[in-house]
Amino acid sequence: MTPGMSEARSDASVDAIDDGVDGRTARRDRNRLAVLDAVLELYDEDNLSPSPDAVARRSGVSLRSVYRYFSDMDELLRAAAHRHSERIEALAVISQIGRGSLNERIGRFLEARMRIYEAAAATARASRLHAATNEIVREQIENGRRRLRAQTEEQFAPEFDAFDPKTKRAVMAAVDLLTQIETIDLYRHNRRFSSASTAGMLEIALRRLLAS
Repeated sequence: MTPGMSEARSDASVDAIDDGVDGRTARRDRNRLAVLDAVLELYDEDNLSPSPDAVARRSGVSLRSVYRYFSDMDELLRAAAHRHSERIEALAVISQIGRGSLNERIGRFLEARMRIYEAAAATARASRLHAATNEIVREQIENGRRRLRAQTEEQFAPEFDAFDPKTKRAVMAAVDLLTQIETIDLYRHNRRFSSASTAGMLEIALRRLLAS
C-alpha cells in the first residue's frame, strides 16, 4: 500500500468518526428541543405541571432520555421557560419606539403587548406557578417584567417627563402594572374578556393616565 493510500484511509476514518459524533450531537439537540417544545405544548393545553411521563409521550423521546437531557423537572422547566422567551422575543418589538403622537404610540404599544400575551399566556401562568419553589424561574419572570417596564418608560417618556416627580412615579407604576402580562391575564383568562375588549379598555385607561 502506498503512503498516499494509507493517508487517505486514515483521513476517511477520521471523517467517519467526526460524522458519527456530529450526528449524535445533532440528534441529541433535536430530541432536547422536542422535549422543551412538548412542555410548552402541554402548558398551552392548561397542563401547568406536566409529569415526566407526559412530557416523554408528547415529545416521542424516551423517559430515560428525558432524564439524561435534564437532571430533574426544575431544570427542565427552567429550560422550557428560556426556550419560550427566545421564541417570543421578536413579538415584543415596538416599531419606532417613543416616536409619533400619543395615540399612535398607545396603539403600537398595545398591539405589541397583546401579541406577547397571546403567545406567552400559558407559559407565563406555568412559570408563576413554579416560581414559588424555583429561584431561577422567579428570576426569569422578574427579568421579563423589567424588560417590559423599560419598554413602557421609553414609549411614553414625553408624557412621564411632563409630570412632577411624585406624579411621574405614581403614573409610571400604574401604567406598568396595568400592562404587565399578569394583569392582561386577569382580563383575558379570569374575566374572560376578548382580546379586542381588553385592548379597548386598556387604551381608555392609558389615555386617562397619560393625559397631562
